[in-house]
Amino acid sequence: MSHNQQLEAVTNAFSGHGVDEKALLTILGKWDPLEREAFRKKTPKLFSEDHERNFQRWDDHHVRLLKHEFVRYKNAIVLWAMHPWERDARLVKDALKKGLNAYGVLVEIACTRSSEELLGARKAYHSLFDHSIEEDVASHIHGTDRKLLVALLSAYRYEGPKVKDDTAKSEAKTISHAIKNAQNKSIVEDDEVIRIFATRSKLHLHAIYQHYKEISGKNLDEDLDDLRLKEAVQCLCTPLKHFSKVLDAALKIDVDKNTKKALTRVIVTRADIDIKEIKAEYQNLYGVSLQHKVEEIAKGNYKDFLLTLIARGG
Repeated sequence: MSHNQQLEAVTNAFSGHGVDEKALLTILGKWDPLEREAFRKKTPKLFSEDHERNFQRWDDHHVRLLKHEFVRYKNAIVLWAMHPWERDARLVKDALKKGLNAYGVLVEIACTRSSEELLGARKAYHSLFDHSIEEDVASHIHGTDRKLLVALLSAYRYEGPKVKDDTAKSEAKTISHAIKNAQNKSIVEDDEVIRIFATRSKLHLHAIYQHYKEISGKNLDEDLDDLRLKEAVQCLCTPLKHFSKVLDAALKIDVDKNTKKALTRVIVTRADIDIKEIKAEYQNLYGVSLQHKVEEIAKGNYKDFLLTLIARGG
């Protein structure tokens, strides 16, 4: 391998989801001081030249990013080894700490887990933090999101096969009316709408979703302006599409670290549940396999671990 090829390989090892530890060990670890200096000078995205003092310094922003990339594999392993209840409880706690931009994780956990799984997460939260999820959500979150998120995270939905179609049709009309009246009253302040989405079974909500489309000619989530309610509808009614979209956003190169973290979260939490169906939906939506996309974007041990989990679904 020529020196230019080595430079390119090391630069690539630092760029992506995770870090290619093997390339750094076999190439960077063997370079002498002059070779390392040449690398610093030829990678201005990673290093800036201090002309006055005549040396190249790491870009602070990239150092912070690399810290996250180095620990990405460790975090994936730790999450995978956790009991699913503890995993969800810790994800909730982390989302509350991060604030508004992370509240979609709360919606995802509330709306894509079974009733028993969500109850388990709430039990684990009690054990870990000596508070309930509901009280922490209510005390940390203010404004219109609070009522919806507390209601969703408090849910224990019926999971049997029975759906009253007339009731579903009537409630689709109720939601349609609330959307049309949103200029007078925010839809997330409508107690009937909150009741429907926080208490009805997922099969019942699927029926509402279909009836709404018959009424309006559009999908329900397309007509919703409120982000959290839109996310809730997608997680409750079209979860495979939701997870595929989250994965696709996380697999882009220049996204923020919180968006990147979703790659670990989704693959780890769904590997034992519906990763096979998510793979099929991802292929359908984007015309490329999830495995190929991860292979293309992720690096090192982190990439290999993700591919191992993805393969569990067959």
